[in-house]
Amino acid sequence: MDKITARHNAKMRRIKTARDTLMATKTGKKGLIIVHTGKGKGKSSAGFGMIMRCIGHGIPCAVVQFIKGTWTTGERTFLRTRCAGECRFVVSGEGFTWETQDREADVKATAAGWEQAKALILDPEIRFVLLDEINIALRYDYLDIDQVVSFLLTRKPEMTHVALTGRNAKPELIQAADLVTEMTLVKHPFKDGIAAQKGVEF
Repeated sequence: MDKITARHNAKMRRIKTARDTLMATKTGKKGLIIVHTGKGKGKSSAGFGMIMRCIGHGIPCAVVQFIKGTWTTGERTFLRTRCAGECRFVVSGEGFTWETQDREADVKATAAGWEQAKALILDPEIRFVLLDEINIALRYDYLDIDQVVSFLLTRKPEMTHVALTGRNAKPELIQAADLVTEMTLVKHPFKDGIAAQKGVEF
């Protein structure tokens, strides 16, 4: 064994010992409040990746999709046609706010979606609920942030995970969450005139 390999192996043994010691202290489990926010791409993608994980593990799950409305997305088509038994999928709203241009209708649709979301979160058979783009609805005050946070903190079942996606997550939600990831925009083809493409954006 050469010196470089020997040093590497010794370093990895030290890391493993430290890691094993650390992991031995991490034994708690709870249903998490998870927030994916920020200007970068990947917030919904990360949420749907977690839905795929749940399905793979046989964990019953659900999606309530806010704002996107009638826009046909690959994830919606896939889950409704191939995974309807494993994942419930609810669409709330008629489309992006700049398309609908009807705040009253948007507020009404969002309220209806939130009622369905609460029912799914409280359903004892469901263990993971994705509230896709709900942060946009909260940003425009279509929903009362205090009511949403209060529900998540006081009524969400102990072992149910809830993920909330969308830009501009409100400080109250970030404070309440267990896990918050902010997607940072570094570069995006849209600025070079490239339109949203199937399989990448939707």
